[in-house]
Amino acid sequence: MSGTSGTSTSALGVIILTVFIDMLGVGILIPVVPQLLGNPRSPNYLLPDGWTYSQGLICLGFLIASYPLAQFVSTPILGQLSDRFGRRPVLIISLTGSALGYGVFAIGIITKNIPLLFISRTFDGITGGNISVAQAAVADISTPENRTKHFGLVGAMFGLGFILGPYIGGKLAVPDTTVLSAFGKQLFTTPHWFSAATPFWFAAILCLINVAALSLRLPETLHTKQHGLAIAWNRSLLNISDSLKIPRVKSVVPAVFLYGAGFTFFTTFFSLFITQKLGFRENNVGDYFAYIGIWIAITQAVIAGKLAAKFPDWKIIRVVLLLLPFAILLTFLPSNTTQLLLITPFIPICVGLGMANITSMMSRLAPPERQGQILGINASVNALAQAIPAALTGFLGGINRNVPILASSITIGLGAIAFWVMFKPDSADTATSGSDSPAPASSHSS
Repeated sequence: MSGTSGTSTSALGVIILTVFIDMLGVGILIPVVPQLLGNPRSPNYLLPDGWTYSQGLICLGFLIASYPLAQFVSTPILGQLSDRFGRRPVLIISLTGSALGYGVFAIGIITKNIPLLFISRTFDGITGGNISVAQAAVADISTPENRTKHFGLVGAMFGLGFILGPYIGGKLAVPDTTVLSAFGKQLFTTPHWFSAATPFWFAAILCLINVAALSLRLPETLHTKQHGLAIAWNRSLLNISDSLKIPRVKSVVPAVFLYGAGFTFFTTFFSLFITQKLGFRENNVGDYFAYIGIWIAITQAVIAGKLAAKFPDWKIIRVVLLLLPFAILLTFLPSNTTQLLLITPFIPICVGLGMANITSMMSRLAPPERQGQILGINASVNALAQAIPAALTGFLGGINRNVPILASSITIGLGAIAFWVMFKPDSADTATSGSDSPAPASSHSS
């Protein structure tokens, strides 16, 4: 399909809206969910009397892990289903499932039903692993001339969703808090009946709006469906196995996993870390992670491109993996919010450079005929890297609030060692990417 037709332009708009809402929904969770199970002092704490603080953290870790674990299984299956039946029906069904999942989570908060929270997050993970389908739809409607531009827009939606999601989630979860103000006047203050459930009702409504937009505005982008395609239900496990068989890619995968796992330790627990250390509430946590998102966006939009013109991706990754563990350790130093905000940019700058260059490098190392497979491998490795540390974080946080942050630094440091030892650059790796920015990559979700 031509990437310049009016139909293609309309389809692209709906698809990037899907990506934006997906990331918005992930971002909304960040300031709210840890308070529900990991902060007994929060008015939104859900666990009954008799639960210890450590038990709450363990429960929180497994709850957060349930979503990426479900995505690990479902994302490759959704991709195959979209090849067989088309992108449009899979996107509509998966977003409907996300809307239902958010609604059930809100009900779980209101009723303080912990099993319902787990059911919601698992169901949303199963139906919500649609980013790869959205990316496939973008590829369907793109030409070689506009492919980079189109995927750049997708990357921008990742960043925008991660900026606005935590901010909106933090504000909507707290009653009687100012959301918008100008010239000393409060333009919008949340009503007194807002609660921790409100962000999830908001996310559910957004998903339903997106379902309507997909139904009305998105034509089927896949014109040659593989009707006889046999679904490989164990595709995620095969992806992990395949990642160790592709020459050169296998030398990068351990570092990719350790990098993702280390950052998951950080994102899973850091909101509770600053809540305990600096007295943050949900709205403060939302503001803080939006601040991180802004720096990641600046890095990918400006800094990554300038560095890519001067240095090959593997050199940037080496430096980033060495610096990021120390940047994370710096978070132990601040005793007030101002100090935290001054130290923080080092982390998202490293993360933004790491995400962009790792994605670009994995794509570059694979032969052209295996690009789709590499996307699947990268998604599976990242999902597993999010699930395992999230489950472990609860146990570590019960020891001491500093331990998950320390685990984050150590794990990324191990990733740096793995990359330096296992990846051996050759003559093809010495060239820079010229004036092109590295491929945009998704932000890490909690």
